[in-house]
Amino acid sequence: MIDREWIKNLPKIDMHCHLDGSIGIETVRSLLSKGELPFGDDELNKALQVSENCTGLTEYLKKFELPLRCLQTEKGLKTATVNLFKQAADENIQYIEIRFAPMLSVYPGLSCKKVIESVVEGLREGEKQYPIRGGIIVCAMRHDTVEKNIEMLKAAREMLGGGVCALDLAGDESAYPTWLQRELFNRAKKWEMPFTIHSGECGSLENVKEAIALGARRLGHGIALKKSEILMEVCRQKRIGIEMCPSSNRQTKAIDSWQEYPLELFLAKDLLVTINTDNRTVSRTSMTEELMIAAEMLQGDKEIIVQLLKHAAEVSFAKEDIKEQLIRKLNKAL
Repeated sequence: MIDREWIKNLPKIDMHCHLDGSIGIETVRSLLSKGELPFGDDELNKALQVSENCTGLTEYLKKFELPLRCLQTEKGLKTATVNLFKQAADENIQYIEIRFAPMLSVYPGLSCKKVIESVVEGLREGEKQYPIRGGIIVCAMRHDTVEKNIEMLKAAREMLGGGVCALDLAGDESAYPTWLQRELFNRAKKWEMPFTIHSGECGSLENVKEAIALGARRLGHGIALKKSEILMEVCRQKRIGIEMCPSSNRQTKAIDSWQEYPLELFLAKDLLVTINTDNRTVSRTSMTEELMIAAEMLQGDKEIIVQLLKHAAEVSFAKEDIKEQLIRKLNKAL
């Protein structure tokens, strides 16, 4: 088997990492008052992290209630972002794309623009403190109106290339299919905002098909893609990235067992598969842990592990010079 230290020391890339689901436990404690926190360390851990026997997506999503309270001030948004950089630096992540839903932090006195600016400030501070580069992916929410999501996109577009790197669509796939937000992505293309879309996490092949048709450069999770040889071939030809997140995919019951996980299938189809954390705190994970899971599926093949990271560099929303630097570092890893 691959040695954990070898993976920990690899120059890594995490492209699917939610800010609210990745706030460190001590940072949550520092940002909330005692009255807002559960009593005792065990209770706090239970409020923030899923158990080994997580029953599915409904239970999983309950773990975001407490950390979202941390993201209701400029200080909280910035502090949480810097903390995520620290976590990444501890395991030699070289590039990270942090995604969050700005409208979940908007209230009178804190505009959408100021919310995004606060996370961008955290990004800049994180880049200053740690040897990591990064970008911000703003998430539109499926349950919000197209008009509200376009309002968010308009604010984010002003910071494209200045911290913001892309758009995403997140939320309940089964209740709010992607086609409801077509106008949002038409506007994103008009404004030259690249985008990824959460697609196929809950079994909907139709959402995968829609995301591809809309022009998504990446698919978030993409598990349902395994159902269609035709769409896998389209993804191969278009070089669409697949953002896989093994631990959360198992915890939310996107799969029932590792035997169902399509990592090897997607690699066999020559797809640009990547491995990511999704929610570090909620899933009790790290990039090192996620790559260890992948390594076990791949019989400890170091070349394929490095190739997964090269895929991430290729399909990232980073500038070309950063991509080239990442590839050079990965070429030295074997």
